[in-house]
Amino acid sequence: MDGLLLLNKPSGMTSNRALQIVKRLLNAKKAGHTGSLDPAATGMLPLCFGEATKVCAYLLNADKTYRVTARLGSATDTGDADGQETATAPLPELTADEWNALLQGLLGESQQIPPMYSALKKDGKRLYELARKGETVEREPRPITIHEIRLLEFAGSRLVFRVTCSKGTYVRTLVEDIAGRAGTVAHTSRLHRESVGQFNPEEMLDLTVVEALAADGQVALREKLLPPDVALAEFPSVHLSESSGLRFSGGQAVPVADESHTGLTRVYGAGERFLGVGELAGDRQLAPRRVFLEPAKNPLDN
Repeated sequence: MDGLLLLNKPSGMTSNRALQIVKRLLNAKKAGHTGSLDPAATGMLPLCFGEATKVCAYLLNADKTYRVTARLGSATDTGDADGQETATAPLPELTADEWNALLQGLLGESQQIPPMYSALKKDGKRLYELARKGETVEREPRPITIHEIRLLEFAGSRLVFRVTCSKGTYVRTLVEDIAGRAGTVAHTSRLHRESVGQFNPEEMLDLTVVEALAADGQVALREKLLPPDVALAEFPSVHLSESSGLRFSGGQAVPVADESHTGLTRVYGAGERFLGVGELAGDRQLAPRRVFLEPAKNPLDN
C-alpha cells in the first residue's frame, strides 16, 4: 500500500492529527505529510504512505498556492484570527489599481523574518513555546520568492488575494508586510492552500469523503491513492534496461547514455516500473538516491 492522498485539511485540526486519522483508516504502517498547515488553515495537505514516504522530502521544496483573506486594521499576536488583538489602525483608502500595484511590488525574491508563532527552533526550543511565555527573540531573515500574486477582492476591512510562493514563506507575515506597505495593520483571517507543486487541486478529498470511502472498505479508499512518482513530475525521467534497473535497485550506480540533463531524475525500469530517484552526474553515471521497493505480491493473486 504505497501512494499519496491529497487531503483537503479541515479547519481546527493539526496536520499531524489529520495524518493519523487517515493512516488509521488505511491501516498504513508508514505515513508522513509534507508542508504543515496551521490548525486554522484549510486546503491541500499531501499525505504519503508506505514507500511514498520517500518522496516527502522532495515535496517540501515545492511551490505552493494560497487563497488568503486578510482583515485590515487589526493585528494579533499570532498573526491570525486565533490570536489576541495587539493593535488597531485606520483602514487604508486605496483603489483596486493601487492595491494591485502594491501587491505586484512584492513579486520576486526577498528576505522574510519568520514570526514568533512558528515551529522554528531557537536554542532547541520552538519559537511558539517562547512566544506563549511572552518572550521575543531575534530571528534570522530567510530568502523567499513570490512567483505570482493577484488581488481577488477588497471591501472595507476585507482583503482577498491569491499568492504562489516558494517554500518557507509565512503567509501571516506576508499579510502583515502588505498591511505595513498600505499604512495599516492586519492579520490573516482565513487561509486556504489551493495547490502544492504540480498536484491537481481537483484530486483533493475532504476528510468526510475519506471517512465515507473507508466505511465502504479499505479497497475503495486505497483506489484513491496516487502513485509516488506523480510527486516528482517536475523531475526529468530516465528509463533503464532490465539489467541496469536491477543494479540500480541494488544500490549501484549505472551508466546512462544519451541523456542531456544532470541532477535528480525519476528512474524507471522494465515495464515502466518506477524504481526511485537517482542523480545523474556529468560523467553520465546515475547514482541511486531513493530506491523504491517492489510491491509485495498478494498471495491471493494468480
